[in-house]
Amino acid sequence: MEIIHTIEWMKQIARGARATGRILGLVPTMGALHEGHFSLIREAQQQCSPVIVSIFVNPTQFGPHEDLAKYPRRAEEDHAALEILGVDYVFAPDAAEMYPPGFSASVNVEKLGDRLEGFSRPGHFRGVATVVLKLLQIVQPDFAYFGRKDAQQLVIIQAMARDLNLDARIVACPIVREADGLAISSRNMYLDSRQRHAAVALHRALVDAGDAIERGERDAARIARVARDVLQRELLLTVDYVEVVDADTLEPVIILRGACLILLAALAGSTRLIDNALITMVDGKFQILI
Repeated sequence: MEIIHTIEWMKQIARGARATGRILGLVPTMGALHEGHFSLIREAQQQCSPVIVSIFVNPTQFGPHEDLAKYPRRAEEDHAALEILGVDYVFAPDAAEMYPPGFSASVNVEKLGDRLEGFSRPGHFRGVATVVLKLLQIVQPDFAYFGRKDAQQLVIIQAMARDLNLDARIVACPIVREADGLAISSRNMYLDSRQRHAAVALHRALVDAGDAIERGERDAARIARVARDVLQRELLLTVDYVEVVDADTLEPVIILRGACLILLAALAGSTRLIDNALITMVDGKFQILI
């Protein structure tokens, strides 16, 4: 496994791999790697060789009152885990390499990035879209892998890739959960024991909303209310939003008709937790993927 710190060397490695007809896979991360990341890597390894994992804590997607300074950085542990997994290359630039003096460009996927997480975290998705586009331009992979846990982010990246005619195929991978249902996240390590117990309510909220759909409920507001009620019963959580939206446009829906997302966000202390369920229509029946 080779660890690469400069854009130019990463581009040379990627160009060399493409020149020999190899299929490049990119897994973008901010480090503090966990089983969710590992599942993306394993998926990439099924389709690609070489597989490149980027580790970059992107400062432009953090707001002024967010946790950039305390975001977990565990380079040695991450590198050791990636070595065991058989990753070919790690791209680990620093902020000055990615955003040199005079850097002023940005990518804004309008409308999709303005609501929900975008409303609560102004500028967040502009930072995400910008750094992802940079990574895709540097590596120019055939496939890039993202988890469904960050559902709004995934929709925005898919839209950016489509609208800007990028060659990389964006691959959406399933949410990975703890045994009790909590979606695995690097930020879970911020939770104390009581908050960790409370956080499972996000999964319970999605399960109860899914049960309502399976019983025949199609009114989006009622489905959202089922999920919100579960969250509000957990006193250690502060609910930010619970919405049922179109899976492609992220616009609110009134009645379930096609592919939709149930999107949740809540705070446990100062730790922001998000989760979602994907609702699809298969053979005339709704299926809920949590």
